[in-house]
Amino acid sequence: MTNETIQTTTQAATRPKMLEIKNINTYYGQIQALYDVSIEVGEGEIITLIGANGAGKSTTLMSICGVTPARTGQVLYQGKDITGMQPDEIVALGICQVPEGRLIFPGLTVAENLDMGAFLRKDKEGIRRDKDHVYELFPILAERRKQPGGTLSGGEQQMLAIGRSLMARPRVLLLDEPSMGLAPMITRQIFEIVKKINEENGTTIFLVEQNANLALKVAHRGYVMETGRITMCDDCQALLSNDAVKKAYLGL
Repeated sequence: MTNETIQTTTQAATRPKMLEIKNINTYYGQIQALYDVSIEVGEGEIITLIGANGAGKSTTLMSICGVTPARTGQVLYQGKDITGMQPDEIVALGICQVPEGRLIFPGLTVAENLDMGAFLRKDKEGIRRDKDHVYELFPILAERRKQPGGTLSGGEQQMLAIGRSLMARPRVLLLDEPSMGLAPMITRQIFEIVKKINEENGTTIFLVEQNANLALKVAHRGYVMETGRITMCDDCQALLSNDAVKKAYLGL
């Protein structure tokens, strides 16, 4: 799929805007990674960003959370310009990222990893309730609460990474390639829980995922990215039936 063979369609989120990316351009040194990227995420919505390896999907998330700030353009959260804010300030506002590769603390126990997710919080009773909620979502973590994170399987580590992020009580959850390296059965389980978090907690979710077929079945709307540019935006059912998307990303 190329920019010449597929045209961008516009379909703004119909819900109140939770997150807006406006014409951001992001660089690594002198190398430009994102080109005038614009994305809208409605409150309580799951949106997915799909594309090939190296398209700029992870860079988009890192631009949102301040790890790799955009050089130009804006990132708005509930209408507030957060462009250039520090990552910890952005987390405190309610935006939390589950990074690619999970990046849990391998030497800490499951329970201690969850506690690290709540390091900005002071409400001990709320932290306890939220930890119990994580254990309800991921019963295997409750069984392994005293076990070092580094001894968990890949799927269990992904569950722990998501649970750790939930301990920050995010209003927006950024998920970067949650299926990476996981068996299909575990991947489906992870995505079912992601959908449950959205439906039961009302958490807004921005999902970056290379498994386009599964991502488009879970999300409400999708964006397609190629070489740092958004080339299409539509509701997921439309993208699933789009011939160019099917050929490039769905193997059909």
